[in-house]
Amino acid sequence: MYGSRGVGAFAGGRASAAVLGAALLLAGCSSGGDDGKEGSAAAVVTQQPKEADPFWANPQGVAAREVGKLLGDGRKSEAQQLRKIAEQPVAEWINPEQAEEQAREFTESADEVGRRAVLVLYNIPHRDCGQYSQGGAADGDAYRDFVDAVAEGIGDRPATVVLEPDAVLHLVDGCTPKEFHEERYDLLDGAVSKLKGLKDTKVYLDAGNAGWGNPDQIHEPLKRAGIDQADGFAVNVSNFYTTEDSIAYGKELSAKVGGKHFVVDTSRNGNGPYTEGDPDERWCNPPGRALGETPTTRTADPLVDAYLWIKRPGESDGECKGGPKAGEWWEDYALGLARASAD
Repeated sequence: MYGSRGVGAFAGGRASAAVLGAALLLAGCSSGGDDGKEGSAAAVVTQQPKEADPFWANPQGVAAREVGKLLGDGRKSEAQQLRKIAEQPVAEWINPEQAEEQAREFTESADEVGRRAVLVLYNIPHRDCGQYSQGGAADGDAYRDFVDAVAEGIGDRPATVVLEPDAVLHLVDGCTPKEFHEERYDLLDGAVSKLKGLKDTKVYLDAGNAGWGNPDQIHEPLKRAGIDQADGFAVNVSNFYTTEDSIAYGKELSAKVGGKHFVVDTSRNGNGPYTEGDPDERWCNPPGRALGETPTTRTADPLVDAYLWIKRPGESDGECKGGPKAGEWWEDYALGLARASAD
């Protein structure tokens, strides 16, 4: 990934019986019968206070299901740790095979409780240049159909969309072959236009991180990709750079793209970036990391619209450092992130 990050698509579908069972556990079933007591392992995945965090926490998300399993196995201590992840709103990565269905399900569920769903579209053709998260739509027409399906699923409901992690960066760093550049710019610009045509959808184009290149390399590509019609851009997606450094990078880039606002992925940046081992794979499942600031619209700078958990903490970056495939849940890593974070 040329030192950028490892991202993985989410391939979840509708709730199964196992999911619903886990959700019931999270609703307060405790083998010890000590619901509501201090230190209880029983948990309710509730929405965070709306005035600071208008985003939706999925009560049937991956981390929530894992908490349910741990409670069922009597592993209360580990369940307590994973609730640090399960109780926060985390972006939903849309499965291309269920694009309309998932976009509708997530936004409907969020809207029912007065919240905004955060979605990630990660399906650009020639995605990730054949690395851990390779894949994407078969061609431009398939990608347009995918975006149309997502837009149909969102409808008039509130949504915040992070558009195509790495897609612009890989046009700049030489990873994506030149013969695909014009099509990619056209697809990104078209996706921004389609999504911004909806009633209440905010769109942020991925724009790299504080450890990648500099804003002079990416501001013109972002303009070609449709940043002018987007709400802004996203920084630090699936990476570990500190919030302070990410804001500094974002502000420098904002000044070059008309003062656009941006969001910061703070999901795993609590201890900053990893500085040991192979520099080309420091982004991939680095040890000793921690959860960062929880999602909120109360940020340290007026240009920063929100801190978001875009990368889902606990899901692997790829098959490195003992991790499973990109996007798969990795319990040990999730527990490490949680334990390293402040209570």
